[in-house]
Amino acid sequence: MGERLARLSSAGQGIWMWTALAAGLLAGTVDIGSAALIYRVSPMVILRAIAGGLLGPAAVGMGWPVSLLGLALQWVMSVLIAAIFVRASVRMPGLRRRFVRAGCAYGLVVFVVMQFVVVPLSALHRWPHFTWPWLIENLLAMAVFGVLIASVTRVRLPT
Repeated sequence: MGERLARLSSAGQGIWMWTALAAGLLAGTVDIGSAALIYRVSPMVILRAIAGGLLGPAAVGMGWPVSLLGLALQWVMSVLIAAIFVRASVRMPGLRRRFVRAGCAYGLVVFVVMQFVVVPLSALHRWPHFTWPWLIENLLAMAVFGVLIASVTRVRLPT
């Protein structure tokens, strides 16, 4: 195991970075679509809401440039979230072997952090309020987000 970890840590440095990039872009893009379906709005509205985390509530009424900012922010956050999972899976290969379970669990952790830390501290200052349908839809969406990251990680990194 030590030899495998050394191989992934040094020579495979590029592998885990490209894996995090691929996983984050895929999961982040699907997440935008999931949110659009859950809220029954255009993906552009979702992207402006994401930008609102940086710019404040006024971002929701702005146009394409703010939507592009929201897309960039979504992808950056998703790649960073994926990088955390990828690096953890280098240290704990069981995350790759049990990728569906690990991905679901990771997606739920991401949900909690986003809802109770990131969004309340953003420029939107929104504290979560839940209805059962909203909670179930969002938990499922974040489980898919996590499984996508775990799946890409499992495929791209040797076990």
